[in-house]
Amino acid sequence: MKILWFVGFIAIVVPALIFFAGQFGLLKGKTPQDIGVHDGRLKPPSYTPNSVSSQASLYPEHPQKGYADIQPIQYQGDSAAAWHKLAAIVRELPATVIVTETSDYLYAQSTTPTLKFTDDVEFWLSPTEQVIHVRSASRIGRKDFAVNRTRIEKIRAQFAKN
Repeated sequence: MKILWFVGFIAIVVPALIFFAGQFGLLKGKTPQDIGVHDGRLKPPSYTPNSVSSQASLYPEHPQKGYADIQPIQYQGDSAAAWHKLAAIVRELPATVIVTETSDYLYAQSTTPTLKFTDDVEFWLSPTEQVIHVRSASRIGRKDFAVNRTRIEKIRAQFAKN
């Protein structure tokens, strides 16, 4: 009887503690210092299944290459127009703040609704390939339950629709 009471207590208290930790910003993690474009590459995917990258294939020995692989956003025509279109879509994302925006790179931070995890979202315009490379990664946690992939696919769908 005491064990059942203890298990019940833990089942209620631990999730509540995690929830309140998120509400007070304790689950947002630290801003990575190594993001951006370096030698034509975004940061590699995470070593745990909690990120996606359109450049995952550039890291053939990476343990999460398969999980992280996602297509870049393709466009036709004027690269500047495509870039402005993408930036407008990102500006409209809920709980997302653009931190850095240049003529070919955009870095945003997205906050998940319930536990307030922060995800780092990057875009890099490659006019020679006529694509916008993407990377979206959770800062903490082992898995992302496809949150990053879903975010990028929603952006892709909105980009194709407009």
